[in-house]
Amino acid sequence: MTPPEETGQGISADAPGVPPAVSLCPLETLRNRPDFLRAASARRQGTGGFLLQARDRHDASAAVRVGFTASKKIGNAVFRNRAKRRLREVARALLPARARPGWDYVLVARPHATVSRDFTDLLADLETALRSVHREGGA
Repeated sequence: MTPPEETGQGISADAPGVPPAVSLCPLETLRNRPDFLRAASARRQGTGGFLLQARDRHDASAAVRVGFTASKKIGNAVFRNRAKRRLREVARALLPARARPGWDYVLVARPHATVSRDFTDLLADLETALRSVHREGGA
């Protein structure tokens, strides 16, 4: 049995001093098929790692909605889930700061590319695709 520690000694149980993630606009997840179809019929930009589909909802909501798809062309369930996890992490890293409020974004996985592409390349792909989608049409 260990003796009790004296006051002022020992390890503090406080959480480490990690700053909270900066979120300029709230992210919501697309879950309904009609929302995915509306995004698919709007702007799209292909990249080496995935396809980005984006649309302006033209509503009063400031939330950014994002969806992820990976068809059976990607491979079995393990590869599809891995592709969606990677796309979710890319979106979580960049969309809060670079997405426009009131927009829907859908990231569509590409066979072989989404799973095997370097993560930093996926981040650069999303930045490039966002610039391209928002530049078109002056929106």
